[in-house]
Amino acid sequence: MTLDFMPSPSPEDPGLFIRDPYRFSDAMLIIPPPLVECLQCFDGGHTDLDLRAALARITGRLETEEISRRLIDALTDAGFLEDETFARMQQEKRSAFAEKPTREPAHAGSAYPADPEELRQTMGQFMADGNGAAPIAPADGLFAIAAPHVSPSGGWQSYQAAYRMLRPEHRARTFVILATSHYGTPEKFGLTRKRFRTPLGESETDTRLVDWLAERAPDAIEMEDYCHSFEHTIELQMIFLQHLMGANVKVLPILCGSYAQSIYRGGKPEDDDGVKRFLDALTELRDREGDRLFWILGVDMAHMGARYQDNFDCHAGEGVMQSVADRDDRRIARINALDAEGFWSLVQERHDDLKWCGSSPFYTFLKTAPRASGELLRYEQWNIDDRSVVSFAGMAFRKPAE
Repeated sequence: MTLDFMPSPSPEDPGLFIRDPYRFSDAMLIIPPPLVECLQCFDGGHTDLDLRAALARITGRLETEEISRRLIDALTDAGFLEDETFARMQQEKRSAFAEKPTREPAHAGSAYPADPEELRQTMGQFMADGNGAAPIAPADGLFAIAAPHVSPSGGWQSYQAAYRMLRPEHRARTFVILATSHYGTPEKFGLTRKRFRTPLGESETDTRLVDWLAERAPDAIEMEDYCHSFEHTIELQMIFLQHLMGANVKVLPILCGSYAQSIYRGGKPEDDDGVKRFLDALTELRDREGDRLFWILGVDMAHMGARYQDNFDCHAGEGVMQSVADRDDRRIARINALDAEGFWSLVQERHDDLKWCGSSPFYTFLKTAPRASGELLRYEQWNIDDRSVVSFAGMAFRKPAE
């Protein structure tokens, strides 16, 4: 049930493209158009005879045993069926990640350059003054920023707006990264003690704080969460942090699962006992550590268009995306006011039809942040493909002067 299905990206090979976003399997399959209908037989309720009957109807041939066997074998070998092969792949990948001392870069060479020197040059271009960035503001009271987790090539201006707020005096702090967990368990938080490696070097995870949270809210935490192994939302913050603060920057990486129960059933996220315990623990950690922490949110906002199961196409800044910008602005205003309840009431409208994947990190931050105010530095919409748009922003948060 966790597989990704989409039209084949290759015009020469039409059909249904299947992959495993969890990377339990590295296989990718394209099911030819005539056989796509047969996938309905793989629901746990149909038999081999049902599959062969469907193939006979589709092909007009009575002898379908070979085609049936080849299809079953292809799905089995790929790890795309819930069977012993998949269970073995899943266990091997989870065990391999748990045993590693470091979290290796999963998106180097795709989302950003894998070569260290090329990456340094790219990051330098993203952060250079010549890109028309606003003058650097003073760091007085600055304790948090929000940046996108969209591809840096598409969102570099919002990354720049947020990360240009950092100063050398922030280098000694532990950076608490609250980021979206696209594939994590709802109402859960993914932690890891592993060091994070990128082409720029290896960071240190503040295991003292990881252990402190795990002790106080164990039911809400997935420790050594496998999602860390492939999730991009923290990894993309790491390359900006390491570029600006040095490779050995200290972090507390937290993947925030969705608050789906609250979005679809009502109530507040903290009505879940585990979520409440984690929010209470994170608030206590903030009070105890104070200015030894700096907070970073790795968050995108609206996801609209065909890629995201909407029955319409989208273009940045045009048509429906103009009204999306207005609704985004209302949510951003509540975030800047650190109004957690007001923000969440907007998220709950129409069960979050804007599909803000950053809603849970934002709410987690708003419920645990000190008295402060936010500032929108830059807002953008970007066509992630010809038919779909993602919105995101760079933001900064300051505590009032004493």
